Amino acid sequence: MRRPSTLVDVLLVLALLSCSPWIVWSNTLCQETNDEVRPHSVSITEFGAVGDGVTLNTKAFQNAIFYLNSFADKGGAKLFVPDGRWLTGSFDLISHLTLWLDKDAVILGSTNPEDWPVVDPLPSYGRGRELPGKRHKSLIYGRNLSDVIITGNNGTIDGQGSIWWSMFRNKTLDYTRPHLIELMNSTGVLISNLTFLNSPFWTLHPVYCSHVTVQKVTIFAPLDSPNTDGIDPDSSDNVCIEDCYISTGDDLIAIKSGWDEYGIRYGRPCTNIIIHRLVGKTQTSAGIAIGSEMSGGVSEVHIEDIQFYDSHTAIRIKTSPGRGGYVRNIYVTNVTLANVDIAIRFTGLYGEHPDDAYDPKALPVIEKITIKDVVGENIKTAGLIEGIEGDNFVNVCLSNIVLNVSSNYPWNCSYVKGYSDLVLPEACEPLKERIFPEHCSDCYYLSNQIQSSKSQNRAGQRNFR
Repeated sequence: MRRPSTLVDVLLVLALLSCSPWIVWSNTLCQETNDEVRPHSVSITEFGAVGDGVTLNTKAFQNAIFYLNSFADKGGAKLFVPDGRWLTGSFDLISHLTLWLDKDAVILGSTNPEDWPVVDPLPSYGRGRELPGKRHKSLIYGRNLSDVIITGNNGTIDGQGSIWWSMFRNKTLDYTRPHLIELMNSTGVLISNLTFLNSPFWTLHPVYCSHVTVQKVTIFAPLDSPNTDGIDPDSSDNVCIEDCYISTGDDLIAIKSGWDEYGIRYGRPCTNIIIHRLVGKTQTSAGIAIGSEMSGGVSEVHIEDIQFYDSHTAIRIKTSPGRGGYVRNIYVTNVTLANVDIAIRFTGLYGEHPDDAYDPKALPVIEKITIKDVVGENIKTAGLIEGIEGDNFVNVCLSNIVLNVSSNYPWNCSYVKGYSDLVLPEACEPLKERIFPEHCSDCYYLSNQIQSSKSQNRAGQRNFR
């Protein structure tokens, strides 16, 4: 969908630039990560592992890591996984460890549920996410760790999740399904240069973590596989995800922070999240979702250079009465879409709850959401933005969005308040008021440049004097 530029459009673009931050992004938005060579290294074969895809190597992984723990205070150690197919049940990592997979190395998750132990539920969820009670431990697990690296020469970790998907569909699960990788209460985590396949449940799940980097990973699961999220930062801070390709049966990235009264009580937000250069597709869910478990709060999320295709939804916020918490200060820019059903979707009645003890009067605060510089071809619906009656979503700002939309009703908005400029098809009535010049400060991140420019001007005047 195109229209001729007018003088008004040109002036408006210039005006919007005055609202926008003058930032030149470096090649990486992540902090430099510590992937240096460890002074001590062993191969999994030294502990009796057999890479035939049949022999169960759980004890070999456990014994190797137990041995390497003696080097934790000597610069750490590396566990090398060579070419082969290494079948294993769950095993725990340690601090100051690098788990390195060679190019043709494949770690295979056991198809026997008994090889995935049962552990307590997360305190911010109060129960297993799928069933009351406990949950299965992830294939690769760690808690209270620091300086952990999971990397390689594009080796593969395959959860062989089909048996779990079948149990889910047949309602024969005894406990909530396991993640492929879960790290809890850990700091200084790097996951890079690997392929992750067929997770039983969510694929990468850093929860209660700080300083987590996920770079150059590929995540695949069948597009109809249930709840196989790609990367789910959960009640974590300073997380950077970049240069990833994800194609799964659920949200590609889902930012979370606990579930209803348990998440409110635990009170650990997900904050300072950067997502940069992400490509992928999901036929059932969203490219990037916030929620629906967001009761501890989500804020300061910056998303840039995103491409989604052949997907159901691009950007989504999911919440509900009873969630409490907040989603605020979200900035999404430079998004390219093709063959996407819904470009932008906010849902205020995503109502699944852990139990009957939740407080329906615990209303979420959704505010200061900026989405700008979006183009899309073959889009069915531009936006479904549905807040909560008596709890409007506010300061939703849309800028420079051009979508080729097939629907005669491209927008459907309720219980929302915000602003827009240069949006085609034209935004819905609650968002039609223009951003510039009165509302730059109401829009997250668009006001930063105003303050930055003022500071720079004052500094320049002092220097000139």
